[in-house]
Amino acid sequence: MSDSDGRTEETIFTWGATPLKFGPGSVDEIGFDISQYGVERVLIITDANVHGAGLPQRIADSLTKYGIRSEIFDGVHVEPTDESMDKAAGYAKAQGPWDGFVAVGGGSAIDTAKAVNLLTTDGGELMDYINKPIGQARAPKGQLKPLIAVPTTAGTGSESTAMCVLDVLSMKVKTGISHWRLRPTLAVIDPLLSLSLPPEVTASAGMDIVCHALESYTARWYTTFDKKKAEERVTYCGSNPVSDLWCEKAMSLLARSFRTAVHEGDDLQARSDMMAAATFAGMGFGNSGVHIPHANAYPIAGMVKDFRPSGYPQDEPMVPHGMSVSLTAPEAFRFSFESAPERHLTAASLMAPDRDKLNDPKEQLPTVLTELMRDIGIPNGIGAVGYTESDIPDLVPGTMKQQRLLATCPRPVSEDDIADIFGKSIENW
Repeated sequence: MSDSDGRTEETIFTWGATPLKFGPGSVDEIGFDISQYGVERVLIITDANVHGAGLPQRIADSLTKYGIRSEIFDGVHVEPTDESMDKAAGYAKAQGPWDGFVAVGGGSAIDTAKAVNLLTTDGGELMDYINKPIGQARAPKGQLKPLIAVPTTAGTGSESTAMCVLDVLSMKVKTGISHWRLRPTLAVIDPLLSLSLPPEVTASAGMDIVCHALESYTARWYTTFDKKKAEERVTYCGSNPVSDLWCEKAMSLLARSFRTAVHEGDDLQARSDMMAAATFAGMGFGNSGVHIPHANAYPIAGMVKDFRPSGYPQDEPMVPHGMSVSLTAPEAFRFSFESAPERHLTAASLMAPDRDKLNDPKEQLPTVLTELMRDIGIPNGIGAVGYTESDIPDLVPGTMKQQRLLATCPRPVSEDDIADIFGKSIENW
C-alpha cells in the first residue's frame, strides 16, 4: 500500500524467541541440554557473587557427567561496560577455542556472554557491532556458537532477546548490540534460583519487566513503518499481534505477583510468575521494541554521580537498569497516551485490574505505575538518584543517541519533548 507521498507501508512483521526449558530443577539438566549440540569444551560466564554461591560449579559438574570440559569466568561486571566486555572477550580468546557458552546470572552475565560469543566467533571489535549512530551496527557474518542462558533474576528477559546492553565509558552513554544471531540457543529458567534475591533487586529488575511489557505494547504498530527490503529488516519491527499476546500475559502475571515477590521473597509461586513474566515480556519487546523510558534510561545510568542503591554492590555508583527505565516511565506514558489511548488504558487495567478509573484517562497508567513504584521502594524520580534540572541539557543528548529505540516511539519525539519528560520526572509523586 502507498500513501499520497508515494511511500509504501510495511506489511510484514517478524517474531522469534529462544527455546525454553522452565521449572524448578531445570538447571540440573544443562549437561544433557548442551551435549545435544556436539560440544566438547564450554566456557561458563558469570559474576563473582553468583560464582560464590556455587551455581556455576553445579553446572560445571552437570557438564562433566556428559563428558564436556568447562571453565568458569566470573569477571562479569554488574551493568556491563565496553571495558568489562572486552576483558571477558579477551579472556575467552586467550583460553579458547570454545565450542559453546553457558551464561549464569542476571542480564549482565547473559549480555556479556552474547558479546563474548559474538567477538570470539565473528571477530572484530565491539564498536563494529554497536548500534548506530554510536557504532557501525555490523551484522554477524555467520551463525554463532551454542549459548545457554540461565537467568538468576527476573527482569531483563535477556535470555529470550537478540540484543545486549552496555555502557560506553568514554561517552558516558549506555547503548547496545542488536541482531537476531545474538539470541541464546536455549533459555533454562529455574525459579528456585531467584528465591534469595534481595527485595531491592527484585523491585528494580521487576520494573524492567514492567517497562518492557508496557513499551512494547504501546510501541508503533508495525504497519506504520515504511516498507523495508529483506536485508534491511531490524530486530525491532513495532508492536504486532504476536508480541501483544506475550506482553498482555506478562502484565497479568506482574499484577498477580510483583508486590508479593518483593515483600515475600520465599513465595515460590510469585517467583515463578516473575521469572515467566520476564521471559514473556522479553518475547514481546525483543521483537516489537521499546521506546522513551528505555532511551532515557541509558543516560540516567551512564551519567550516574554518587547514587549507590541498597541491595547492590557498593564499591561504585550505579543506577540499576530496571530502576533507570522506571524513573521517567510515568511521564513518558503521559506523552505517548494520545497515540493509542485504548492501548494505554488496557495496559493499566491489566497491570492493576482492581484500580478505580480516574476522571482523566491520561492519568490512569501513570498512576498505576507510581503507586506500584511507591509500594516496592523505587526512588521517587530522577531527583532521588542525584539529578537536578541543571543536568537535563546533558541527559537529553544521551537519549537522542538512542535512535534505534526512539524509532519505535508511537509519537514523534523531539529534544524539547525529552527535556520536558526529564523535567517532569524530577519527582513522580
